[in-house]
Amino acid sequence: MVETMRKYMKVGLIHFMAYPSTMNGEGPIYETIRKIAADYYFDAIEITHIKDNKVRSQVKKLLDTSHMTIAYCAQPRLLAAGLNINDTDEEGRLKAVQLLLESIDEAYEMGAVGFAFLSGKYSEDKKEQAYQALVKSTEELCAYAKSKGNMRVALEIFDYDIDKKSLIGPVELAKRFAEDITKKYNNFGLMVDLSHLPLVRETPEQSLIPIKDYIIHAHMGNAVVKDPSYAAYGDVHPRFGFPNSENDVDELVEFLKVLKGIGFLNEKNPPIVSFEVKPYGDEDSDVVIANAKRVLNQAWHKV
Repeated sequence: MVETMRKYMKVGLIHFMAYPSTMNGEGPIYETIRKIAADYYFDAIEITHIKDNKVRSQVKKLLDTSHMTIAYCAQPRLLAAGLNINDTDEEGRLKAVQLLLESIDEAYEMGAVGFAFLSGKYSEDKKEQAYQALVKSTEELCAYAKSKGNMRVALEIFDYDIDKKSLIGPVELAKRFAEDITKKYNNFGLMVDLSHLPLVRETPEQSLIPIKDYIIHAHMGNAVVKDPSYAAYGDVHPRFGFPNSENDVDELVEFLKVLKGIGFLNEKNPPIVSFEVKPYGDEDSDVVIANAKRVLNQAWHKV
C-alpha cells in the first residue's frame, strides 16, 4: 500500500521477547527499553513486570519522555508462576487472580493503555468448569481495571493442544467468551497473534473474521509447527523466515489485509500492532528486530 502504515496502526515491539534475558523482571531492562524508546520506528512498546522499584521508576521516566504508547503483558508472570486463571480449584484460581490484580496496578503505574493475559490449561472432562472459572476471573479483572481508570483488558488467544495448551483457544470458543464478557464489561477485548494461527490451524480469515467485533490488539510473529523435531518448534516466536517456519512476508500480508478488511486497522483510532519476535540460540536481538522491520516494510507495500 502506498499510504503510510502509521495512518492505520501503531507499530510496537514486545520488549521482553526481543530481549528475553529481561523476561523474569530482571536483567538489562532499562538499557534495552532505552534502545526501543530511541528508535522512532516504534510507536508502542509492550512491557511486563519489573521487579526492582528503582528500575521501574527509571523506565517510567524514560517512557514518559518517549511519546510511546505502552501496553502491559502479564502472560510471563502467570507462566513463570505456574498459575492458571481458569483453575477449577478455587484456591489456585484466586492466586492467579491476585497476581493479575497486582499486575494491573503496575500497568497503571507505568502508564499502560492496555493489559493482557492468557487463559490456562484445561482437561476435556472439566472444560466447561474451566470456562466458567475463566469467565469469573476475567469479570473480576475487568471490574478492577475499570475501577482504577480507562485501561483496556485483553485476553490473548493461544494454542490449545501444542505448547501452551490454553483454553482459549479455537476461534469458536474465543467468540463465545468475548460475547459473554462484553455483555457486562466494555473494557474487554481479544488479542490476536499471527504466530499463533498455525498453532491453532486457522487461516487469517477463519481466525479473525468471526471475532472481528472483539479484536483490540494484535501481534506479528512466526512459529514452527511442521515437526516436533525441528528447531524452535511450538510457541517460540522465532524470527520471520526461520528454517521450516510458517510465516514470512506473504503471510504477514494476508494477516494485515484481513485486519484492514474487518476495520481493525483504521485511521480514526489506530491500534497497537506489535512484533513478537525472539532470538533463537545465539542470534542477536537487534538483528532479529531489524529482520522484523524489513518484513513489515515489505509486507505493507503489498497490503
